[in-house]
Amino acid sequence: MASNQHNLPNPFNADIDGDIRVAIIAAEWNGHITGPLTDSCVRTLAAHGVDDDMIDVFHVPGAVELTYAASSVIETGAFDVVIVFGCVIRGGTPHFDYVCQSVTQGITHLNAECDIPVIFGVLTVDNEQGALDRIGGKHGDKGAEAAEAALKMVQFTREVKDI
Repeated sequence: MASNQHNLPNPFNADIDGDIRVAIIAAEWNGHITGPLTDSCVRTLAAHGVDDDMIDVFHVPGAVELTYAASSVIETGAFDVVIVFGCVIRGGTPHFDYVCQSVTQGITHLNAECDIPVIFGVLTVDNEQGALDRIGGKHGDKGAEAAEAALKMVQFTREVKDI
């Protein structure tokens, strides 16, 4: 996931006319990071015509629970895309590696096996400042970038289904 200000070669241009149902799942752990990611995502979706009543926000305890929650939301068949937000900050134990591996593999599996895209908005950083830099700081706004990725992937999915 990257913004047009940072890594994407083309300017953002998803044409879905707001006709999209979005599930956002945010981890409560490091909520001072996941909260702003979620808020920015919702604002960006709204700026692209997605009505508030088409966005559902769910909360889970931590990053490891994101995969289960995303799978549960997908099974409802009610959504076009799922966006997950978490923040894992490296500590002095191997816990960081296990959590990052678990959530990355889980979301990758869902993307490979399910009919709707799951956007990976999990920050894996060395320290809190690294996370703060990614919620509107010098490394961009990963919440807005996740929203843009979601819109583009819904557009892609619809184009592929029309083939």
